[in-house]
Amino acid sequence: MEGKEEDVRLGANRFTERQPIGTAAQSQDDGKDYQEPPPAPLFEPDELTSWSFYRAGIAEFFATFLFLYITVLTVMGVVRSNEINGNTCKTVGIQGIAWAFGGMIFALVYCTAGISGGHINPAVTFGLFLARKLSLTRAIFYMVMQCLGAICGAGVVKGFQPNPYNRLGGGANMVSKGYTKGDGLGAEIVGTFILVYTVFSATDAKRSARDSHVPILAPLPIGFAVFLVHLATIPITGTGINPARSLGAAIIYNNEKAWDDHWIFWVGPFIGAALAALYHQVVIRAIPFKSK
Repeated sequence: MEGKEEDVRLGANRFTERQPIGTAAQSQDDGKDYQEPPPAPLFEPDELTSWSFYRAGIAEFFATFLFLYITVLTVMGVVRSNEINGNTCKTVGIQGIAWAFGGMIFALVYCTAGISGGHINPAVTFGLFLARKLSLTRAIFYMVMQCLGAICGAGVVKGFQPNPYNRLGGGANMVSKGYTKGDGLGAEIVGTFILVYTVFSATDAKRSARDSHVPILAPLPIGFAVFLVHLATIPITGTGINPARSLGAAIIYNNEKAWDDHWIFWVGPFIGAALAALYHQVVIRAIPFKSK
């Protein structure tokens, strides 16, 4: 009880997520009478004086750090097997890479949902911002912390294995041979649309109010969506759908080809996230057409 009282005294719970994910959403009203939560203000200066704001940013940093560390190592292991054996059959292969990305998102969303909302991806943050689920102040802070976490995660991998990191590509995203930049951009747009649409659907406050089991299960479909998108798009771009993931690997690997294609892994995910937010808010929920 003392710890909880201390949190309240420090303002730890004053500025919670407008659209919590996972177990955090269990605090929402489980009753049948549902009222749309008010949109987040564009600017919320008081957040800057709240510990919960900085705690959430730190959670996003460490989640993205762990995400990059595990996934980059997995990608490098598959590339190394292909380099030695001429195929990926003796290691986890593309399916294993997809499971590593999807599984880490599942675990990390579950762990950080009650603290930051479990975004771990600037595209997710951008989509939720467009839907007015969080303020611009929080959105920018999250994106900065996600990118820093990704850079540090990839950097630690290179620090442990500098020579293999450079030789094996460092998990950097690039458009594969045989595909055009347009192919890569399209894959990133559609892949991110699937992810962000799943996030909206899995964390829909109306569904949480109607079905009490939905908040607990939310990380599962989100992680599974990441897994499926990776299966489809690894051969095309290595699968970005997360600008922080792509930026961290690109900065640490620092290869000309990776930088030439890098814009795809920001433009594509942001377009996909915007389309998912538009589709969910306007078509699925019809929020602009509801009476005040």
